[in-house]
Amino acid sequence: MPVPFTFGTATAAIPLSQLDSNFSTAITIGNTAVYLGNTTTSIGNLSLANVTITSVSTPITVAQGGTGQTTLAAANIAVTNVANTFTGTQTFSGTSSAQAIVLNDAAEVATISATAATGTIDYDITTQSVLYYTTSASANWTVNFRASSGTSLNALMSTGQSMTVAFLVTQGATAYYNSAVQVDGSSVTPKYQGGTAYASGNASSVDVYMYTIIKTGSAAFTVFTSQTKFA
Repeated sequence: MPVPFTFGTATAAIPLSQLDSNFSTAITIGNTAVYLGNTTTSIGNLSLANVTITSVSTPITVAQGGTGQTTLAAANIAVTNVANTFTGTQTFSGTSSAQAIVLNDAAEVATISATAATGTIDYDITTQSVLYYTTSASANWTVNFRASSGTSLNALMSTGQSMTVAFLVTQGATAYYNSAVQVDGSSVTPKYQGGTAYASGNASSVDVYMYTIIKTGSAAFTVFTSQTKFA
């Protein structure tokens, strides 16, 4: 605070310490000594309670305990009342007595393609969980599961994880079927619902194949599959 430093008929400034020793005694605020008559611009180690900050002229830097950004979106902080897109893996663990996540409604990505099943079909699990071929199959086919063209399923999944996907295949008057299964290009003998491998498809229908893929070790997978006719 400003303190007058001329008194009476004095023609020059009189040091405050000569008037009263209390003027030269510092008040310690936080870890800073503050003197009457001086300007203090920085105070450290200060705890404030019930404080309202109405504005900040510049973003608070990371070193200062902030984000360095002016908005949550710029700082990659999700706001829960708006739509968000997550490109990384989000893990919700829950507890032994609480669910990790509850979904009121959710949509899965389905790829619809005017393609006929034949040959070896690469099923990229990171692209979709449902693949629907709308053109009639032209031959028996092999399905090869992978994460994407540049990432193996072995790299995507951890041991003890499972993924379930569907492959919907349109059949014409002559039906064909999924005759072999691969993961990352390596053959896997699946476990079939009912215990018997498919020997045919279902003519003039849509065959829905479900696959549950469990990673049991490094580059080791167990695949459970079923075939259901829809017409």
